[in-house]
Amino acid sequence: MTAGEQTMLRSLDTRVTHWSEVSPFYSDAKAGPGKSAESRATEAVLNAVILASYDADRGQLRSVTRTAFEEAWALQLKSGEDAGGWQWQDFHLAPWESASSAYQGAAMLAIAVEEAPDHYADEAQIATNLELLEAYLKRQYPSEPLIGQLYVLWASAWMPRLLDASQRAQLEGRIDALGQADGGWSLYSLDAKESWNHLQELSASDGCATALVVLALEQSGVSRQDAALRRGVAWLQHHQYEDGSWRAASLNKNRNPETQVGRFMSDAATGYASLALEMYQSTSARRPAPAEKLQAGWTGK
Repeated sequence: MTAGEQTMLRSLDTRVTHWSEVSPFYSDAKAGPGKSAESRATEAVLNAVILASYDADRGQLRSVTRTAFEEAWALQLKSGEDAGGWQWQDFHLAPWESASSAYQGAAMLAIAVEEAPDHYADEAQIATNLELLEAYLKRQYPSEPLIGQLYVLWASAWMPRLLDASQRAQLEGRIDALGQADGGWSLYSLDAKESWNHLQELSASDGCATALVVLALEQSGVSRQDAALRRGVAWLQHHQYEDGSWRAASLNKNRNPETQVGRFMSDAATGYASLALEMYQSTSARRPAPAEKLQAGWTGK
């Protein structure tokens, strides 16, 4: 683990442990009405997702991670059209700080719960929360942009009931149709919305979209011979820069790629691409396809 990761995890541990005392990153006073609640819920979900990811590698669920999950569950919406999901940080910025980003965050938490060690997903005290979460993901799926649906395809590795056979086939068909001639995908095509302020149409394939598609396909259990998967992997293998990164650009405005905010999307692309290629190279990483799980009586835990 790098020094930067250790610093980040210490910070997360501190904020989770002192949750009732720490202030949200954004407040109503400085960022506008509702931002404190949005910030609080978003952070609670991401704290649990990040800590559970590290615990999955360790093979043991730490008490601070369990606390992070409890803090996220406490903020889960229990009624209304978004019941089962969470409020989310909405600055009208695609793809992760908008109203529709809440759906992606919920899918990420579902993945974190199912990946968490010590059979956390089987614990009786979270059964109602998981039922609400699964119902939310299934209910909202048809109205979500493709980028959100990709996260659900990823989550279906553990929760195959999220997608029926028809939905899965249709989604895989859309993914294939949006693939570009060079084998990659464009982030704009996954999250195109006319309402975004400053949205620029970026038609070229990019590392973030391509890696996310590859990851979702891999995690959902498609064959390693799947044509879309092989094209995406080949694109990633041939579009890594000399510094080790993959590139992606902001959907919201032109950014200076030499600045921290300008590097943000490329950092995300590099993380996803590294995960995607690592998984592809590991033959033991393939998960059973959802149909195989259901035929075997797989429960999703």
